[in-house]
Amino acid sequence: MDQRASAAKIVGRILDREFPDPPIPLDHRDPYTFLVAVLLSAQCTDVRVNLVTPVLWATLGDTPQELAKADVEAIREIIRPCGLSPAKSKAIKELSRMIVDDHAGQVPSTFEELEALPGVGHKTASVLMSQAFGVPALAVDTHIHRCARRWGLSDGSSVEHTERDLKELYRPARWNALHLQMIHYARRFCPARGHKARECPICSALAAKGLPVFE
Repeated sequence: MDQRASAAKIVGRILDREFPDPPIPLDHRDPYTFLVAVLLSAQCTDVRVNLVTPVLWATLGDTPQELAKADVEAIREIIRPCGLSPAKSKAIKELSRMIVDDHAGQVPSTFEELEALPGVGHKTASVLMSQAFGVPALAVDTHIHRCARRWGLSDGSSVEHTERDLKELYRPARWNALHLQMIHYARRFCPARGHKARECPICSALAAKGLPVFE
């Protein structure tokens, strides 16, 4: 077993121990509200998104039919705390219109259709496919990208390489939970700043086995 595979085994065991049933951190009611929440989470904390979305639903509605008719400036004003509000407000209105006009009011459940929606890239589509529709997918955010490199699971050259490497190390049935486990673990034990390897269960376990840990 090579170093990467050995590290993956240790990482998987500790993630299962620390987060056996990881919750989805973004509050939502259905695939549509989840899609909007994921879009808003770009360069924004989940905590802030969870504060903003209830205001958006209560003020303008929580269906694609309602937000497709909403004024872009009204959307922008509400979601301003999430950052990038000009682009995000336009994307929310337009994707809502497309869901109504092109998908009978239902969020599409294929990568191709999701990635055709405004503001929806591969990462957002992967989150929807895995967490809303149960299709094996592995969205790589900044936490996952950082930790995969730190733990020697990927070289960290790009998020695309990280996604490919993690998918090679873990079976598809594991991907959806792994995405959530790594996010929760990174936030609690393995942050970008102030990281203390000796207090991090995974980093300390890897070091104890003589496996490299990268900062």
